[in-house]
Amino acid sequence: MPKKIAIFGGSFNPPGIHHRKVIKRIIDFFDEIIVVPCGPRPEKQTTNDVEPIHRAVMCDMTFRDLPKVRVELFDLEQATFTRTHLLEERFKERGELWHLIGTDIIQRGDDGLTFIHRDWENGPEIWEKLKFAIVKRSGFEYDAKGLPPQNEVFDLEGSGSSSAIRERMFKHQPIDDLVVPEVAEYIKRYGLYQGRFPSKRALVSLESPKLLIVKDEYNPKAEELSRRFERFVDEQNPNMIAVIGGDGTMLRAIRENWRKRLPFVGINTGHRGFLMNSRNEIPENFFLRDWIIQQAPLLYVETLGKDGKWKSSLAFNDAWVERAEGFPVCVEVKINNKVRIPRLEGDGILLATSAGSTAYAEKMGAIPFHNYSNLVLVGSHANWGSANLSIDDEAEFKSLETERRPMRAFADGVLLGEALSMKARTSRIAAVELVFSPNNDIAEKLLQIQFPDGR
Repeated sequence: MPKKIAIFGGSFNPPGIHHRKVIKRIIDFFDEIIVVPCGPRPEKQTTNDVEPIHRAVMCDMTFRDLPKVRVELFDLEQATFTRTHLLEERFKERGELWHLIGTDIIQRGDDGLTFIHRDWENGPEIWEKLKFAIVKRSGFEYDAKGLPPQNEVFDLEGSGSSSAIRERMFKHQPIDDLVVPEVAEYIKRYGLYQGRFPSKRALVSLESPKLLIVKDEYNPKAEELSRRFERFVDEQNPNMIAVIGGDGTMLRAIRENWRKRLPFVGINTGHRGFLMNSRNEIPENFFLRDWIIQQAPLLYVETLGKDGKWKSSLAFNDAWVERAEGFPVCVEVKINNKVRIPRLEGDGILLATSAGSTAYAEKMGAIPFHNYSNLVLVGSHANWGSANLSIDDEAEFKSLETERRPMRAFADGVLLGEALSMKARTSRIAAVELVFSPNNDIAEKLLQIQFPDGR
């Protein structure tokens, strides 16, 4: 017997308790519920009120504790709006699909004049062929004669809307009764829905620590320090991730845990530790009062293999291509699909975030920076140094001599394999929150790098 799957599409701008109520009402009827936040919608400009990364984070926070629920972020990552009939095609192999809708869009169903008939792509065909899980919405009654042929109707007590949440925030009114606590704190932290440009950093107090510890298992100092804080460990319900080691440990922790949407607190037991705090700065009770929290985006990286297939991955610091054998690579460099360097020969070429600008990019000649509104492109060529790109730019490195000069692709030092081409840009869904002591955040660390003698 096939699994019964509900597809719950929407803007979720932001996701609220009313969305959770819908899921809890239908959850016993289905084996799985797939939440699909949409990308930009031409007829719904409010989807652009905040950057997609914020909706991605808030959706994960809102639904992560609900059984049977998974959040799919492909529309947000690709800035697309997948229509209902295309969602049917995408997921139909998983089981019997039911599309979750409200009674507000089935008004006048007996006349064939519903919102679905009029405004949805392939609306009349969808109405006749697809299965619908219909949730009653307050103020929108329905006639049984006007239901789609394949339907299941669910009563629901109470109502709510994302627009009500946005309105309260704009008026600086409390929203704690409308969203889960993590989302309320997140919205307030970055100043979302307040008619101003959201912040990327803020002050935060992290108390009552419940830790998930990621440590450098080959570092005795990291092992010793992890034992010091093991009384705070709660791997089932953590509220922060303590990373003990060096920057390499932090990169691994981010790669494995970014989707948990928890703050990362780095504790350095290595060398420079650009992403880490000094172990002397962490109090014995692990109460972090008025520390700096910084949201940092990851790179979305795509590589074209010799099999002709594109594969995607993520990187926090940098992504690059380099020679796979003795000959230098020979690449064409495109920025936003426009050729900027027709032919570049060298050991490799790299795209870095601001965090990565202090790593390999700096060693290749780039100037480190801490502005998360930029990327840096740097190549190993004597006659070309580096270039600063916008956070919205996409770089592509395409091999011009694939057989004679093969190249390998890397993301944060992890080998992705031999590649014919690599594309990299800022991810629209993947970001992490790094926590730093008030006197030693990324900006201060960058100054220390540039002025090592304190001058």
